[in-house]
Amino acid sequence: MNNMLSVIYFILILSALIVIHELGHLITAKRFGVYCSEFSIGMGPAIYKHQFKETAFSIRLLPIGGFVAMAGEEGVEDEHVPFERTIKGINVWKQVVIMAAGAVMNILLAWALFIGLTMYQGSVALPPEPVINGTMEGSPAKAAGFQAGDRIIEVTSHGISFVPENMNEITEHIQYYPEETTFKVQRGAEVLDLVMTPSYIKEENRYLIGIEYSRNIKEIGVLEAFGYGTQQLIESSTSNFRALGNIIRGIGLNNLSGPVGIYKITADTIQYGWMSVLALIALLSVNLGIMNLLPLPVLDGGRIFITLLEKISGRKLGEKAEYIITMAGVVLLVGIMLFATWQDITRLFG
Repeated sequence: MNNMLSVIYFILILSALIVIHELGHLITAKRFGVYCSEFSIGMGPAIYKHQFKETAFSIRLLPIGGFVAMAGEEGVEDEHVPFERTIKGINVWKQVVIMAAGAVMNILLAWALFIGLTMYQGSVALPPEPVINGTMEGSPAKAAGFQAGDRIIEVTSHGISFVPENMNEITEHIQYYPEETTFKVQRGAEVLDLVMTPSYIKEENRYLIGIEYSRNIKEIGVLEAFGYGTQQLIESSTSNFRALGNIIRGIGLNNLSGPVGIYKITADTIQYGWMSVLALIALLSVNLGIMNLLPLPVLDGGRIFITLLEKISGRKLGEKAEYIITMAGVVLLVGIMLFATWQDITRLFG
């Protein structure tokens, strides 16, 4: 029963994020006069359809995602639609707005959720200072000789050194560079170099050093929630960009997760109640928004890139060239998804 509930949550969460995304495309397309023949919740055969003015709103059998059929898109019948009412017949800047609107809606959803959750909680967890409270028994930190009161003033691994402002930066760094790491610590009047190698926790797919530190909780008012919610959105976005940058350089590939990994995270999260589920939705929504803006042909970002390229060059991309670019994007995305799914399966059953 629990597994069935997890599957239902997983499908509903992903479907809601995709529907919100497609709703962004629909709203902006209709605002700019683009003919939209259908807005669908779900995929597969239609089980309910209602015509509202010129757009049919439908619910389809498979509760996975959704779509908006805009005139001018490949596969959409638009012979009866005037060219100026197709997506290719409007100004380029309007095309870009429509293509980007889905990602913007996901990011706005995440922003609203971060603010709402922060407002409901009435408090925020500030980034903890890089000061040691203690160490876990049997942990790398214990073996390395960390003591309560030590302040970490520099971290070095993989040829990279940085001065941490908080413990979150150290934790994130360790996940991408899980190898022998040197910590320069201030202990009273002394400065010491402590060396350790993080240990891998397979069940949680993360690396552990075993340092304990204080949680810094701050009570806030309703208005302050807007600022802290916005800060959470910015931090989540920048963390995504750092992760993408690392992946492009071949760093942290073991952290990639596909549908199986997202399902497991969802299954684990629902055990902690609605607040945790909403926080997960916010994080996934940020990820979806940013991912869709990547300049890959099959994503919105790729469509925007091609549209702007055609505008700058003053000529349309040939059908053959567009097909080759699109297929290359499909192969790349499918390859990434297969690799991520393999990683998920290996972590679950390896």
